[in-house]
Amino acid sequence: MSGTIPGLPGWLERSHNLEHLTAVLRTLAKRERTRRSARSASQHPSHPLKRHWLAHLASTVQTNAEHVAHYSIAVGSDPAYAPLNRYADIYPYDRTRVVVCPGDDSHACGSGCEAGRYLNADWVRELWGGKWWVATQAPLPQTAHTFLSMLVEGISPPPSPNDPASVAENRNLRSERRIRTVVQLTQNLEGGMRKAHIYFPPVEGQSWVIEPVEGRADPIEVTLVRAQTVDEAHCVRSVVRLQLLSPERAPVGDPVLFQHLLYASWPDNGVPAREDREGLLRFAKLVDDANRDLSLYTGIADLDPNPPIVANCSAGVGRTGAFIALCSLLRHYGFLSPPGTEGSQAKISPLPESPLGPLPDELKDDLIVQEIDSLREQRPGMVQRDDQVVMIYEALIAAFVSAS
Repeated sequence: MSGTIPGLPGWLERSHNLEHLTAVLRTLAKRERTRRSARSASQHPSHPLKRHWLAHLASTVQTNAEHVAHYSIAVGSDPAYAPLNRYADIYPYDRTRVVVCPGDDSHACGSGCEAGRYLNADWVRELWGGKWWVATQAPLPQTAHTFLSMLVEGISPPPSPNDPASVAENRNLRSERRIRTVVQLTQNLEGGMRKAHIYFPPVEGQSWVIEPVEGRADPIEVTLVRAQTVDEAHCVRSVVRLQLLSPERAPVGDPVLFQHLLYASWPDNGVPAREDREGLLRFAKLVDDANRDLSLYTGIADLDPNPPIVANCSAGVGRTGAFIALCSLLRHYGFLSPPGTEGSQAKISPLPESPLGPLPDELKDDLIVQEIDSLREQRPGMVQRDDQVVMIYEALIAAFVSAS
């Protein structure tokens, strides 16, 4: 294989066989079972399933207290937030969850959690590519305003544990680092089931007003500026304008623009067909280019040239995790731009080590299994299906084939 595909890494050539992939899937599943057990033990005390774990706490918590604390989902599993979670078994990790409008006491939950508005979303960073993403479930009618507030207000990645100075830096640059790109990897309707709530109009020039469900937040006017179909990337690319409104419907502050990219060829409970893999690679490149496109923001100074990207499917774990993992490897091998400014070769700081320890020695050279395991440390269940894992290997090989 290496003789016919220039540049193909040796580890990727060696890994694309049944024996290796079986070991990968077995190892990933075993480690995720351990995380799942810790998550179950960490659920909010009043969660309906918590009582089923009380009999096991003596053995579970005493022997794996570090795991339970590290993989805690106590905030997201609070029954008070049940209407805000699309699925009853997928919650963000407490330590990586996105807090919208932090410091807003009017949105603090009743159980002593960090003030701010709850969203089923986690900060995740590519292991090999180094780029920050927000991995989130698709909006619900009752979470659409919070989702849009994340784009209007601006948020920053959590500070690096290896760089305390980044705490102040992130706070100072929240608005400049405002997210400008949203990637949707699910259709709004699939198989007759609602997978994503529609939160902007379908007609260019049309506007909707999205009201807050609770709290003192302002309404948000959402306008579709333009939409175009990009056939070669199997994508609909839209530009959307957001405008905060006063209770009297007067504009508050300046409008905010973002690009929405909907990938149309990734079926639920499956993967893109082999004939669609080229389109998926073109879509990944389109997302990267769109996120760096500053043409919509003339006259605005000090913009981050490559801010974090929001990605969602329906639950925000399967297709979302697979796409982020693929982008990380594409970035690592130069098919996508580095995470910093154009041409930046800044060293990517290491992510915290997993309390589960390193992967087995026989997998230590496999960058894909390392990437998936790292993403699962940051949001539960990322890259949910075995065929999604295999697809990442195949799509990365396809990238090298296309470049040869």
